[in-house]
Amino acid sequence: MDIDEFRKKGKEVVDDICDYYASLDQIPPMSQVEPGYLYKLIPHKAPTEPETFDEVKRDFQTKIMPGITHWQSGNFFAWFPSSGSFPSIIGDMYSNMLNIVGFNWICSPAVTELETIMTDWLGKLLGLEKQFLSIQNDGSEGQGGGSIQGSASEAIVVAMIAAREKKLAELPKACPELTQDDIDAIRPKLVAYYSDQTHSSGQKGANIIGCKTHMIPSDDNFRLTSDALHEAIAADKQKGLVPFFVCGSFGTTNTAAIDDLPGIAEVAKKERLWYHVDCGTTSMPHTLFRPLAAGIEFADSFDFNTHKWMLISFECSVMWVSDSTHLVNALSIEREYLPRVKGDKSFVKDYRNWRLPLGRRFCALKLWFMMRMYGVSGIQANIRQHVKEAKWLEEQLLADGRFEIMAPVHFGLVVFRIKPSAVNNNPAVSVKECVVNKANIDLVKAIHKDNRVFLVGTMIKGKNVLRAAIGSTLGTHRNTELLLEVVQQLTTRILED
Repeated sequence: MDIDEFRKKGKEVVDDICDYYASLDQIPPMSQVEPGYLYKLIPHKAPTEPETFDEVKRDFQTKIMPGITHWQSGNFFAWFPSSGSFPSIIGDMYSNMLNIVGFNWICSPAVTELETIMTDWLGKLLGLEKQFLSIQNDGSEGQGGGSIQGSASEAIVVAMIAAREKKLAELPKACPELTQDDIDAIRPKLVAYYSDQTHSSGQKGANIIGCKTHMIPSDDNFRLTSDALHEAIAADKQKGLVPFFVCGSFGTTNTAAIDDLPGIAEVAKKERLWYHVDCGTTSMPHTLFRPLAAGIEFADSFDFNTHKWMLISFECSVMWVSDSTHLVNALSIEREYLPRVKGDKSFVKDYRNWRLPLGRRFCALKLWFMMRMYGVSGIQANIRQHVKEAKWLEEQLLADGRFEIMAPVHFGLVVFRIKPSAVNNNPAVSVKECVVNKANIDLVKAIHKDNRVFLVGTMIKGKNVLRAAIGSTLGTHRNTELLLEVVQQLTTRILED
């Protein structure tokens, strides 16, 4: 494909993208193919001779598209949305055009400097304390700052590595008689703390760095509390373990619960733990929701995925640290072919020392295009509309009488189930939880088979529930109405059965 053909076919692809987005509500959101379907349709080795763009495009439409679950559909309510936007797509297109491997400043100065500026823009939009900003008001370099990670899963691993090395570096200061062998022997005794509602990346991060974990039961509101954390730490210290890291959640995956962030911060400070906050919601750009995040200002690090609810296409997870020293000390590797740049260090950040991979894509372009083309008002309006839809859905489900809401609706997530009295409306007969669970499992299966909308179920405290995550960029009130209509219709059918 030469430039002339690319010019022609590239415009054709943009038209295809526009046609796709214009018709998304008419496409069943969930793929219905069986495992292994594609192996039967695609040759088992690469073609010997080149094929034309038209041939590849035809196979894309007939073979690939049937195996796609449509995350951008307004009828997609599963997990958390991947809410891209057209400005973000354009930023990605330019990033692909440049195709930069950005491991240090000289690779392309704009890649590093725009990331520094964009993470500060975003930090100010969230109302962050100044310790999380790269550039202070007087133009000087701060100790902290933000960086773009691939995902929250990567961010938590980065935080845990920094936390581990910080803890091990502190040990000789507290006990000068410790030898290096003594310190190495302590590594397997390090323990990180999470609640039973923390994202699975917490446990995966512990597996990667090779530390122990203590999974703490959440309270009745699905929150990690300071009292429970304090008790867990005391028990582990009695066993000779060394606490070093705790993760709080601002919006858990299951229920969007908010942990006791201020209380956890106090325990972390007392016990000298690295305090990381995983933000499952990106609601903080709206000032209405910032009070819910009280305590995050005490974190050593925190992250959120702008590709969840902030109009950025996957992948783009922003992580802030209050002091980058520990991060850089833990991840810095020097080589002759990676020269340091002399001069003003404020904008010459070696982001390769802030993340796991050496290179990175020019993801800051997506943030730049989106934040400029939406503005603060547009970003806030997007959040406000989705929360309004979630509140409406909550009200309608309660008004129906057959459902109960299983967690507070703070953001765009509604967690609900068919309630026991609806499964058996004879008050003289108690209904076993397993029967109620089966009704809700059957409802999820029926929704998947119906395939007008797509959501997923989960389990909290032994109860099977449904999760409706509202946040599609293209979603409208009509999509939420369709979700309610499908849930009500299929519930009637299940209860009759």
